[in-house]
Amino acid sequence: MARRKIALIGAGQIGGTLALLAGLRRLGDVVMYDVVSDLPQGKALDLLHLAPVFQCDFSIKGTNDIADIAGADVCIVTSGLARKPGMSRDDLVRTNAEIIRSVGAGIKEYAPNAFVIVVTNPLDAMAWLMREATGFAPAKVAGMAGVLDSARYRAFLAEELNVSVASVSAFVLGGHGDDMVPVRSFTTVNGVPVSHLVSSERLDAIEKRVRGAGGEIVALLKTGSAFYSPAASAIEMAESYLFDQRKVVAAAASCTGQYGVTGGLYIGVPVIIGAGGIEKVVEIPISEGEQAELAASVERVKGLIALLG
Repeated sequence: MARRKIALIGAGQIGGTLALLAGLRRLGDVVMYDVVSDLPQGKALDLLHLAPVFQCDFSIKGTNDIADIAGADVCIVTSGLARKPGMSRDDLVRTNAEIIRSVGAGIKEYAPNAFVIVVTNPLDAMAWLMREATGFAPAKVAGMAGVLDSARYRAFLAEELNVSVASVSAFVLGGHGDDMVPVRSFTTVNGVPVSHLVSSERLDAIEKRVRGAGGEIVALLKTGSAFYSPAASAIEMAESYLFDQRKVVAAAASCTGQYGVTGGLYIGVPVIIGAGGIEKVVEIPISEGEQAELAASVERVKGLIALLG
């Protein structure tokens, strides 16, 4: 059986980590595209030499020609300006919009049947723009952020409680920004509501840290932003699609009335990802306070999209 083809659009820190994880997780053959001459070729050659060490039989190609993504089953898009200290994700909107329009046109031409996962910030607006640029069905374009934001929440809670991260189940909804919504009412530790284990004051502090976690990493790195965890989050989404796992995860998806969000706006919500892409937006009964926070996050995303013209 022919192996699946994974196209990575952008060969920066996230793109390189995606290529490594795709090989180690045996998702299929990888093509890594970037406009920077020789960068994807160099990373691909290094990863090719890694494959025998872990006995991973996959091919990997670096290219500066987007036509080489032809026939890709999955496209993961990381292209764009990265955050720097003092920048918000929103600061990137106009610069990265032009990149997404260009990349979207390339995906539409060369990989018209792909499932597209957008990682570029500001995430929700760029996912919406990618769907517009490709003309793909909403089910075939998703944004990565919810998996990452939920993982950060789970990591901080596991650290607080000194338990396995596997015991913690959580969703973070809304836009991928400072007004994201950790859904405390659906956060459990092996079925036990987190509010029974952690005080309200500590949860407030942890949730504040979740919202600022990306900026915390940017401030520490000084010359870049998070790349290991965003790559891992996108890989989980790709696996669920390629292997029809039908995982329930949080992701930026097109909404047509769910959670009061209309017009195909992309926002972080629980979804089922299977062979059909985003197969369902899962509606959960969130509290009035969480609904109000989600509505405010939606307005922020609408404001970003308005800047796109």
